Amino acid sequence: MANTSKAKSKGLVLVFTGDGKGKTTASLGLAVRAVGRGKRVLVIQFIKNPQRTYGEKIIFDKLGIEMYQTGVGFTWTKTPEEHREALQKAWSFTKEKVQSGNYDMVILDELNNALAIDRFPIDDVLPLHEVLELIQQRPQSMHLVITGRAAKQEIIDASDLVSEIKATKHYYDEGIPAVLGVEF
Repeated sequence: MANTSKAKSKGLVLVFTGDGKGKTTASLGLAVRAVGRGKRVLVIQFIKNPQRTYGEKIIFDKLGIEMYQTGVGFTWTKTPEEHREALQKAWSFTKEKVQSGNYDMVILDELNNALAIDRFPIDDVLPLHEVLELIQQRPQSMHLVITGRAAKQEIIDASDLVSEIKATKHYYDEGIPAVLGVEF
């Protein structure tokens, strides 16, 4: 049996991936649970644009949970240069925040989506090997949560928990667009 005091102080790497809806929602539920237990939580969203309004940001501001949207939206909404610049800034910001030691839990929302971009090169602005180094070198007790479709095998291998959310049925298929309070 594992040493329970060691298990309580070891930070975990949790990954929510897959094509189904609910990856971000699951991670934000963890944020609420952690804050309820007095933990310091940071959420960095890699794709969402800070110029838009998101329900989770509204309530997290009220709860005192730090949350930053660092992206410029979907890859087809801006130029590759705009996305590359945003990813580079987001990655630099992420490394600084994680290494600060100021957080018990850091959620890197849609990081998997960012790492899976293949419409333009991103390896020089968001290198997978640096993500893996950050996972290994984060503060020992920090929980790191990574969300997004198409998690790289290397991320899966470096994780303690991987939940794949499968799409069985979705109202998008019926022509219903994103719903206020459900998607944003």
